[in-house]
Amino acid sequence: MAYNGGMPAPQEKSGGPRIVVSGNGTELTESVAAALAARLGLPLLARGIEGSVAADLVLCIGARGLELVDPASRPSAGVHVDLVRGATGHRRRSGLSRSQPIGRAVGFRHGPPTLVDATAGLGRDAFLLACLGCTVVAVERSPVLAALLEDGLGRARASGDAALTAVVDRISLRVGDARSLLACLPPADRPDVVYLDPMYPHEERSALAKKEMRVCRMLVGDDADAGELLRLARSVARRRVVLKRHRLAPALADDVSIRYTGRSVRYDVYLTGTERPGEE
Repeated sequence: MAYNGGMPAPQEKSGGPRIVVSGNGTELTESVAAALAARLGLPLLARGIEGSVAADLVLCIGARGLELVDPASRPSAGVHVDLVRGATGHRRRSGLSRSQPIGRAVGFRHGPPTLVDATAGLGRDAFLLACLGCTVVAVERSPVLAALLEDGLGRARASGDAALTAVVDRISLRVGDARSLLACLPPADRPDVVYLDPMYPHEERSALAKKEMRVCRMLVGDDADAGELLRLARSVARRRVVLKRHRLAPALADDVSIRYTGRSVRYDVYLTGTERPGEE
């Protein structure tokens, strides 16, 4: 999968965490780590000094693929993308339905939509939507999060599972600011749906979810530009914009066309085309 068209990756947000890149001591992983550090513009951690890391996070290459680790925590606690096993892989294998809230929100009345996930993060929703048949452009502005997602997609493609490969092949990863990407789209490339899941404060049930949310917030902040992104998305989407929110969070814009509510999250739909509420 092309990563940003081969262009240099942008830096993390100003004032963000100090991040270094590390291999696991083998010649191959040290070489891969050096190339990744150069691509992301991050320092490379020299072999043998892991015990004195002067960084907030370490992007390391290990047995589970690319992981983002807090040096103060156990190595097994790293954040990584696993689309083969883990909760996301289990959800795919256990069956997904277009009648679930996320499927109803993006709408399949006219067939599987083309979709831009403008806040891809670790890629779970992009992957689930691709499982449902959507063609997805996943946009992530944090180069580090995008690298984790790229690694997870690559490992899924190399798994030997033909059905999983078909799903992953429906996802194209782009790194950069979604506002710039959406603003530059020619009319012929406008997606049916723009999907937004901006960062917002809420309680997570599992320690894993809390850890991942904390790391994502360290890298991208609280998405203070979410309102601007929503306005731009509404000018670009052919059919609708879907905004994922915590179930009890206020609407980002008041003129919501349809709402689909799950146990902990809500999908606010803003229709932009000729569809009417109730048409899915």
